[in-house]
Amino acid sequence: MTTASFPATRLRRWRAHDWRRRLLRETVLTANDFVLPLFLMDGDNTAVDIPTLPGVQRLTVDRAVARAREAHAAGIPAIALFPATDAKLKDARGREALNPDNLVGRAIRAIKSNVPGLGIVADVALDPYTDHGHDGLIVDGDVANDATVAVLAEQAVVLAQAGADIVAPSDMMDGRVGAIRRALETHSHTNTLILSYAVKYASAFYGPFRDAVGSGGRLGAKGGPADKRTYQMDPANAAEALREARLDVSEGADALMVKPAGTSLDIIAALKRDVELPVFAYQVSGEYAMLAVGAAQGLFNRTDAVLESLVAIKRAGATGILTYAALEIAEALESTP
Repeated sequence: MTTASFPATRLRRWRAHDWRRRLLRETVLTANDFVLPLFLMDGDNTAVDIPTLPGVQRLTVDRAVARAREAHAAGIPAIALFPATDAKLKDARGREALNPDNLVGRAIRAIKSNVPGLGIVADVALDPYTDHGHDGLIVDGDVANDATVAVLAEQAVVLAQAGADIVAPSDMMDGRVGAIRRALETHSHTNTLILSYAVKYASAFYGPFRDAVGSGGRLGAKGGPADKRTYQMDPANAAEALREARLDVSEGADALMVKPAGTSLDIIAALKRDVELPVFAYQVSGEYAMLAVGAAQGLFNRTDAVLESLVAIKRAGATGILTYAALEIAEALESTP
C-alpha cells in the first residue's frame, strides 16, 4: 500500500485537535483491562506500607475485603492475591500452602462472601511458604521438578475449593499445567481457569515483590540455589518463550501470562500472533516501583507515565494487565475523555 507524499499527506492533520486524536486512537485502556494484585498479612484492621513498593500495602483480610470492594466499584474485573506468610508457618516443603484455612484461603472466602461479582486469581507456587524462598521442593541442592508439580496440583485444588476463580501457576516447573488440569477435573472444578505463567523470566525486577511476600533474602540460605535461574527463563531468549507457551496450551491452560511486561513487549506481541489463548502481562514490582520513585523525584507526572507504560503493554497485545496501579489508573480513566 502506498501513501500520497507530502504535502498531499500531512499526518499532523489528525493531531491538530483533541477530538481528532481521540477519534483516531487505536489503543484504548479501560478498567476492564486490569487485575489488581493485593498482598495479604495476618491480623485485624491493619495495613502496613511496603517500603520498596511506594503506595502499596500488606493488608489484613478485612482490609483486603475493603480494597476488593473499591476495585469492584471502579470496574476492575479481578484481583490477584499473594500472602506474606508468617515465618513460623514456613518450612522446607511449604506445607502451609496445602492448609485450607491458610491466609489466602481465608481471604478468598471473605472476599467471595462480600464481593461476589469480583474475580479472584490465586497464585500457585511455594515460595511464600518455604523457608528457603524457592518455588518448589529442594532435593540434592536444586528445585525438584516432578516432586514440586505434585504439591502444586494439590495446592491448586485447595485454592479452587476455597473459591478461587483462576489458579495461576507462577512456579515455572515443567508439566505443572497438565497436572493441575487433571487434579481440577478429578475434583470437579471444571470451571476453574488456569492462567499459566508461561513466560516468566529470571528478572532483576522482582525484588520488591519478594520483600512484600517475605521471600527476599532467603535464597541460598537453606541449601538451595542462590537464584531461580534453573527454572525461570533466561531474559535473552524469545524462541524458548514460544515453546513454553505452546506446551502450556497443549496441557490445558486457559490463558497465558508474560512477566515482566515492560521488558517483554516483543514476547507479548509474538504470543498474541502465535497462540489463540488470551495473553496477560504482569507489570511487576520493580517496574511499578521505578515509575513511583521517578514520579516522587519530580522526573515526570506519575499518572501520565504509568498510563503510557500500560498503553504500551496493551498495544503489544495484552488481553489483561496485572498492575499495582490498577485502582489509581482506573479512577484516572474515569475522569478522562
